[in-house]
Amino acid sequence: MRPEPGTLDEGALKELIAGELGAVRERSHGLTTEVLDEAGLTAQVSPLMSPLVWDLAHVGNYEELWLLRAAAGAEAMRPEIDGLYDAFEHPRAERPTLPLLPPREARAYISAVRARVLDALPAVRFEGGGPLTAGGFVYGMVVQHEHMHDETMLATHQLRKGAPALLDPPARVAPDRAGPGAGGEVLVEAGPFEMGVSDDPWAYDNERPAHTVHLPAYHIDVEPVTNAAYLAFMEAGGYGDPRWWTPAGWEWRSSGGKDAPAFWTREGGQWLRRRFGRVEPVPPGEPVQHVSWYEADAYARWAGKRLPTEAEWEKAARWDPDAERSRRYPWGDLYEDGRANLGQVALHPEEAGTYASGASAYGVRKLLGDVWEWTSSDFHGYPGFTSFPYKEYSEVFFGPEYKVLRGGSWATHPLAVRGSFRNWDYPIRRQIFSGFRCARSADPGERTAPAPGEVR
Repeated sequence: MRPEPGTLDEGALKELIAGELGAVRERSHGLTTEVLDEAGLTAQVSPLMSPLVWDLAHVGNYEELWLLRAAAGAEAMRPEIDGLYDAFEHPRAERPTLPLLPPREARAYISAVRARVLDALPAVRFEGGGPLTAGGFVYGMVVQHEHMHDETMLATHQLRKGAPALLDPPARVAPDRAGPGAGGEVLVEAGPFEMGVSDDPWAYDNERPAHTVHLPAYHIDVEPVTNAAYLAFMEAGGYGDPRWWTPAGWEWRSSGGKDAPAFWTREGGQWLRRRFGRVEPVPPGEPVQHVSWYEADAYARWAGKRLPTEAEWEKAARWDPDAERSRRYPWGDLYEDGRANLGQVALHPEEAGTYASGASAYGVRKLLGDVWEWTSSDFHGYPGFTSFPYKEYSEVFFGPEYKVLRGGSWATHPLAVRGSFRNWDYPIRRQIFSGFRCARSADPGERTAPAPGEVR
């Protein structure tokens, strides 16, 4: 059980921060300098992604900007490189043309930044030092930022061609398998719930503030859609039938000739997938991943359902109807290992029925981990939203161009996701570790509350 930042005094919180800074950097090196040579680190495997050496130096530059200059008031170490690693100044496609720090220099730079951060940490005031450092917020922001880039690095590895650079973790039995026939859907009763947070010290601005949302009754799938279920859509001609697609989705599918999730190929009557350089049969019981919002939406229409709204997803994940309050995680307020497939413990989603102990109060499983879940909602600010500490984290992305994803994936670190966390991306994106579950509105006259323990 991991202590939550908001429960610790300043001394214990600083110990937690130092440990998490070390752990995330170990992970970053494990995805870059420890597994690839200079050519692999400087290559651009896709115009959608940066060279890995850019990500490596970027996380160090971001750390310098926020933990040394902003939090500790230190002088800039390498001001001349700020523009190179500004994600808004240079789109990913052009980053290989920039005079980036070579791998050895990048590693030396980020190590020097980290040493100064740890030296300065004891003197930084968390309480009374202003909103940036209150509750250790800016440190949590930097740790989460690096974990997010580590997940982006994993997406880059997935796009790489050639021999695998990442080793599969040792085979293991995924925990807490549910009983047979435990899928289906549940009914979530009509009524209000509290969405978002106001008192979580490490939550981002787009998760704030907490506010009451009233929802009608609806059904939501107990688990994400599996490869087997998605294959049924494919075999029924789902990719070739415009009835199931929005006009924009049909144009995207048709112009690109899409007929399967990304990284799938068909050989000899069998569907295979490429996963980090390994080619293997598509496992039927795993949640489908590497699907766009358009594909998720088309499947849901074909199945006679729809994608859940962001509010429906969060109510199913966080609301405890007996206690009449929202939880931080589906199972409670403290993070516990073994309740979700998070943190890169496996390089893939786990089969349906696993991690049953991570179910929410409604009995909905796998709401955290395995795959990011597309929702039907556009990305926007909550009522009373205020940008903090900079508009470019959230506010500049608000609008109908981006769809919200929830719940994290197997590649997401537990510190970088919680029941209120919001992700967003273009509806065409497939290199991310994205899947979905379905929902449907309750019929008029249907009971507005399930019987105790009822799963439909």
